[in-house]
Amino acid sequence: MDAITIDRISKTFGEVTALHNVSLTAAPGEFVTLLGPSGCGKTTTLRALAGLERPDSGRIVIDGREVSCAETGYFMPPERRGLGMVFQSYAIWPHMTVFQNVAYPLKAKGVAKADMRARAEQILELVGLAGLGPRPATNLSGGQQQRVALARSLVGEPRVLLLDEPLSNLDAKLRERMRLELKQLQKRLGVTAVYVTHDQAEALALSDRIILMNGGRIVQQGTSRDIYREPQSRFVVDFVGQANFVEGTIVSFDRQTGIAELRGANGFQIKGRIPDALSRKIAAGSPATAALRPEEIHIVDGEAQAPNGWQAKVASDLFLGNMRELTIEAVGHVFRVQIPSEQRLPPDGIIWLNAAPAAVCILA
Repeated sequence: MDAITIDRISKTFGEVTALHNVSLTAAPGEFVTLLGPSGCGKTTTLRALAGLERPDSGRIVIDGREVSCAETGYFMPPERRGLGMVFQSYAIWPHMTVFQNVAYPLKAKGVAKADMRARAEQILELVGLAGLGPRPATNLSGGQQQRVALARSLVGEPRVLLLDEPLSNLDAKLRERMRLELKQLQKRLGVTAVYVTHDQAEALALSDRIILMNGGRIVQQGTSRDIYREPQSRFVVDFVGQANFVEGTIVSFDRQTGIAELRGANGFQIKGRIPDALSRKIAAGSPATAALRPEEIHIVDGEAQAPNGWQAKVASDLFLGNMRELTIEAVGHVFRVQIPSEQRLPPDGIIWLNAAPAAVCILA
């Protein structure tokens, strides 16, 4: 049985439709991330799960219990859904101590003082805040406040944890560290997590499964590798990571190998693979777009070999620490290329490039 089932929910705000028949599931213990640009519907989906928004249509089931059904009019209030939630702002109560913040959900439920203290201290130790219970919550660093919010959401032992961009207010280094800690804690507790973010790196690092949204709809879902390596639209490949694009026309397509050849402007030709989900939409003569990640273009010694080999000139060279990013011009097209930081280039800036067809994604 799935921990979460969302079945064709829709939600409008005035004339704006925030969700269009959104359906998704989350398995017990799974870390699912709702990823997408601002206004795509990810936070509205999370708020519908939490009971903070009432869908106009569809139903929601959590842990086998129906919590919302527009058809029958049933709607379970947020406090009865047994969820933990971490907000973007943390929502720490400034007039309370760390312990009081964390213990408050238990106090609201009428848990005995001895049990309340034991459970709150246990969860504070689990999130790395042991001994900080008496401290005023406002005297903590941003990372510590994030841990307080997480501890408060977990102290009631929820089966499902909802997180609305909880790391966005942290600096880059702390955000990276908290990603790892959050993932380890979630797996240790076995709690099902639904996480909202617009940060693609965060989604790739944390998720068992990513649900990518745009315009109130789910456009693709899968593992981090599926989303990054097997995009099914230009939006997906452009939003998740960096990519070079070549617009053109399909000149040939081998359905057995899944490899097609595209001809762009200035006679530029490139071969690439077509995702299985799009193979029926592609035929010789149809317009298409080739997408190529900067790290998949390689500088080779001597003349590049077919099928994807081009002579190019380096227009710019940016040192980024662990790598360099080049802007290069090849057959009238401009590409970004990422190379090792110590790789040497010819003094005249004329290079040969090569890319494996399997690393090029051709999209309808």
